[in-house]
Amino acid sequence: MKLVRYWSVRNARWLRWVYKALEACLVALHPVLDRLGYQRIDGTFAAVEKLVKGFLFDSQSCGQCSLGETGMACPMNCPKTLRNGPCGGVRSNGHCEVDPDMVCVWVTSWEGSRRIGNLETGIQVIQPPVDVRHKGTSAWLRAVRRKSGVSES
Repeated sequence: MKLVRYWSVRNARWLRWVYKALEACLVALHPVLDRLGYQRIDGTFAAVEKLVKGFLFDSQSCGQCSLGETGMACPMNCPKTLRNGPCGGVRSNGHCEVDPDMVCVWVTSWEGSRRIGNLETGIQVIQPPVDVRHKGTSAWLRAVRRKSGVSES
C-alpha cells in the first residue's frame, strides 16, 4: 500500500482536482441525499470510501478526512496519529522514528502540498483532534452536510 500512497502524493494535483469535483457533485446532490436520509446511506458511502481512499491513500477511515489540506497524504498513517505536523523524531533521511522503513507522513504531506500549490494555506490549517465516534463513517457525507449548512445529529 505504501507504493500507491506515495504515487498518490506524487499525483496530488490532479487527484485533489478529482476529489474537489466529486465533493461538488455530492453537494449538488444534497437534496437527494437528504431525502434518502444521511444516516441510512452512511454505511454504503463509508464502504465505498474505505475501498477507494483505502487503496489510493491508505486511508484509515477516521471519518474526518483532511486529504485536501495534507497534500493527499492521510495523516492517520502516522504511527503516532499526529494530525498537525511531524513529531520531533523525524530521522535525518525523512523517515519515521517508529517505522524506519516508512517516510514520515508529514514529509510526504509537505511534498503533496507543494505539488498542489497550497503550502501557504492548506497544510498550515490546524486540524481538529480526531473524534473517534466518527471512525468508519463517511467523511464525504460529513463534508456535504457541512457545505450544505446541515448540522450533524
